[in-house]
Amino acid sequence: MLKRTLRRSASWLWWWVWRGVFLFVVLSVSLVMLFRVVPPPGSMVMVERKIQSWVHSEPIQLRREWRSWSQLADSAKIAVMAAEDQRFPNHHGFDITELRRALQVSMDGGRLRGASTISQQTAKNVFLWTGRSWARKGLEAWFTVLIELIWGKQRILEVYLNVAEWDAGVFGLEAAAQHYFGVSADALNDRQASLLAAILPSPLTRSASRPSPQVEQRSQWVRQQMRNLGGADYLRHIAD
Repeated sequence: MLKRTLRRSASWLWWWVWRGVFLFVVLSVSLVMLFRVVPPPGSMVMVERKIQSWVHSEPIQLRREWRSWSQLADSAKIAVMAAEDQRFPNHHGFDITELRRALQVSMDGGRLRGASTISQQTAKNVFLWTGRSWARKGLEAWFTVLIELIWGKQRILEVYLNVAEWDAGVFGLEAAAQHYFGVSADALNDRQASLLAAILPSPLTRSASRPSPQVEQRSQWVRQQMRNLGGADYLRHIAD
């Protein structure tokens, strides 16, 4: 009798587990398909920042204006790829070369550094939360695969530029361009774009309009990488 009850309980539990997995897959695929053609209304990072402001009683005003691919300066598109993910057009969401390098540095006693691609960062920003955990990394991998398959490279970069965080409450290239330089996202020059790309690793502690020597040096490096990639011509590698 006890064994029969345990079997029934186990069957019931597995039924709910698989049902939950099925619903999650359907919902996640549906959302990714929807955002292939509809601009995401925001990002989970924006939600997280808002919740943090409530918890700490520190009001924050979120600034973000969606801009389509043609309304984003080519200089910014190239600068972000040059700074964050130069193999973006060629990988399928995960840069195996950078992962191996990061692992080797860690094995040699160095600090484990991130090797996230633009695709991974987009998946995290739109659908997940910040922080480090195996659960989040697993979900990040799932959403990365989905957006690579369903969106394609151009859409991924378009969404990334519209959801990336550039200062407290400042999300997306349009808000960042206005916040730091008083121009629209389509009017950014190479220097401005490189400064914005240079602060992306730590946007809450760095400024593009008042760059530190470290940010200035990195922006110069970004501009050199932009030239090495071929400038705006490099965008043809991610054209839909």
